[in-house]
Amino acid sequence: MAGLSTLLLLLCAAKDVMPSSSHWKPTWPSYRVPVILPQSTLNLDKPQFDAEARLEVVSPCGPECHKSSPLPTYEEVKHYLSYETLYANGSLTETEVGIYILSNGGDGSRGKSRTKRQIYGYDSRFSIFGKDFLLNYPFSTSVKLSTGCTGTLVAEKHVLTAAHCIHDGKSYVKGAQKLRVGFLKPKLKDGSKGANISNSAMPEKMKFQWIRVKRTHVPKGWIKGNANDIGMDYDYALLELKKPHKRKFMKIGVSPPARHLPGGRIHFSGYDNDRPGNLVYRFCDVKDETYDLLYQQCDAQPGASGSGVYVRMWKRQNHKWERKIIGIFSGHQWVDMNGTPQDFNVAVRITPLKYAQICYWIKGNYLDCREG
Repeated sequence: MAGLSTLLLLLCAAKDVMPSSSHWKPTWPSYRVPVILPQSTLNLDKPQFDAEARLEVVSPCGPECHKSSPLPTYEEVKHYLSYETLYANGSLTETEVGIYILSNGGDGSRGKSRTKRQIYGYDSRFSIFGKDFLLNYPFSTSVKLSTGCTGTLVAEKHVLTAAHCIHDGKSYVKGAQKLRVGFLKPKLKDGSKGANISNSAMPEKMKFQWIRVKRTHVPKGWIKGNANDIGMDYDYALLELKKPHKRKFMKIGVSPPARHLPGGRIHFSGYDNDRPGNLVYRFCDVKDETYDLLYQQCDAQPGASGSGVYVRMWKRQNHKWERKIIGIFSGHQWVDMNGTPQDFNVAVRITPLKYAQICYWIKGNYLDCREG
């Protein structure tokens, strides 16, 4: 088993290159991303699909708890980044991975409840109405899962969401085998289904058009029997659709440190279950962070889980502003802060290792995943 020094080398290899502090634009950093490749795949027994879908994760382990946890060993990291793949026919596989560092010259307080949990003072969420907003980027990248969560379009056929929307840590949830992804579409007044919209058939409401999921990837770091401790760090999953969605999607990116985010602020949109049928947008400041998690107090309700957390920064290589997903909204935590209960909403950060894994799931070629 590799020692701590090997893991530190792994993390240091993913060190970001930040722009000069004199640079006036919040700029996407350049990351040297490790390579994660499948090593072996094993067929597993078909799952039972007997778990109840949970629309949020609650954990008592807060920032200081996570910061004080010992660093995992190299072998532990490989295990956490190994993954299960669930197919639409119910078959299941487990894939072991290898992690590699290429040089620049290489080839390439649990259970405490309250009435309005996750809302902090004045409710600062915005419901998005009207097709001119809902069908335009970036709001059009938000989709609804048939299990009740939210997802975000990250490629022509791929959706990023939270693992707990698919798997409760012990078993796959009911409906995971026949999982569908819903896209908001205009509902025409005259009930016509044509693509052309005339003055006599203007859309008055929105409806969901559903696409079946072909396969789902969930990291083994989540499948540990509980959502606490290290498990919450891996609360993410990738869905591959049976057919392309034909919408503009949002790229994933490595999460910069909170101090480098524009205004220290994040954004995300989701289908909160207290506003059925509405897409809800919010933004807020990051309060704290660990290597794997962002702690914030963005107003949210169950149903928003799985939303892609994004920021907009300057892309020097392309000379343009670009939004990227840097995390996945996970859930709610009560944290003991100096003897006083404090609650946060938590997002899983896309670290260099997670970027390498998710990118490989999407593209299937590590050469396309070298720059985060």
